[in-house]
Parts: sequence; structure tokens; C-alpha cells
Amino acid sequence: MGIAIVDYGMGNLKSVYKAFYSLGLEAEITSSPERVLKAEKVVLPGVGAFRDAISELNRTGLGEAVCEVAQKGTPLLGICLGMQLLFNKSYEYGEYEGLKLLPGEIVKFKPENMVDEAGVSLKVPHMGWNNLNFLKNAPLFEGLKEGDSVYFVHSYYLETMADVVSATTDYGTTIAVAAQKDNIFATQFHPEKSGTVGLHILKNFGGL
Repeated sequence: MGIAIVDYGMGNLKSVYKAFYSLGLEAEITSSPERVLKAEKVVLPGVGAFRDAISELNRTGLGEAVCEVAQKGTPLLGICLGMQLLFNKSYEYGEYEGLKLLPGEIVKFKPENMVDEAGVSLKVPHMGWNNLNFLKNAPLFEGLKEGDSVYFVHSYYLETMADVVSATTDYGTTIAVAAQKDNIFATQFHPEKSGTVGLHILKNFGGL
């Protein structure tokens, strides 16, 4: 089996699948932990609330399967909410533990940071296109150039002191929008909605 796209009822599954399909990469949407465990690569997408998502992952056994594939070295990509779920904890509508595969916490945009350089108020959720600033030579970003734009939709973001952040963007303040540790990759933005840049990122993932 090629790429397993994890279906826990809260993902933009079809757009992720269609992106891989357009690249000629074998992918399957699955809600089976067994299928996830057999996959050559795994994608954890997500749209919605962290609390509901982690509850479903725990209930279905998919969270345990995602952790197992990460631990055995299978390439794993978390997208948007799927990225956030890979970290230790989220403070979205309460305090909830994540899958703890990467160190960091998911926090809400701070009102005091929500202005641009001209003093104009910025909207939350952060929705639209922003430039990437690369911090390390991550395999996902091979062939891209500094300042390439990708598409975001989120109200919470990653805070971490760990050396896992691979890219940032500026939205009121500098925020971490991509991370990597060994075989685990994460993007706050939606590569499947980010045009040719996003497809390039997914192609890089498919080639790992």
C-alpha cells in the first residue's frame, strides 16, 4: 500500500487524495488502523476542533496507529489540524493532550500581536496566502525558494522552543508553520490547496 490518508471524520480528505492522484502517487483514504499500519507513508489531515479530533483518534484506535507508524520510521505528514494533533497539547476550548510525537503546544493568536506593520488589525482566523521563511533544509521544501506562498486557515498556532521548526511565516508576529523531526513532518498550511508550491511539497513527501 502506498500513502494512507487517515479518515477519522474530520479531514479535507478528498482534496488531499486528489492532490496525490494528480501527481500520479498511489493513495488511499482509510479509517482502518490496520491499513494505516501497513502503509508506506501516512498523512493525517484535519479541519475542525482539536478536542473532537483527538477524541475520535483515541476512540477509533487511529491515534495509536499513527503513533506506531511514526515510531517505526514510516514517513508521516500532519496537515493543519493534523499538524497540531502531533504535538503535546492544545489550548483550544480547554486543555487537551495531543499525540505527543513532537514537542510543543498549540495556542490561540494573541490580540496584542494582531496588527501588521502599518498598524492595521489582522483577522482571526488567519485565512489566505502567506510567504514561507525556511529555517532548515527540510526534504519537503527541496526545490522551493524563500518567500514561496502557501494557503492557511487557522485560529491557533504552534509554540515551541524545540529545534523542530522548519518554516515560519509572519502574521502579526513570526509563527511556526512547519516542523520536522526525523520521519515526522507537519505543516500548518494546506499544501493540497496551495497550487504548484503545495503540489511540489506533496510530491517531495511522496518521494521520501
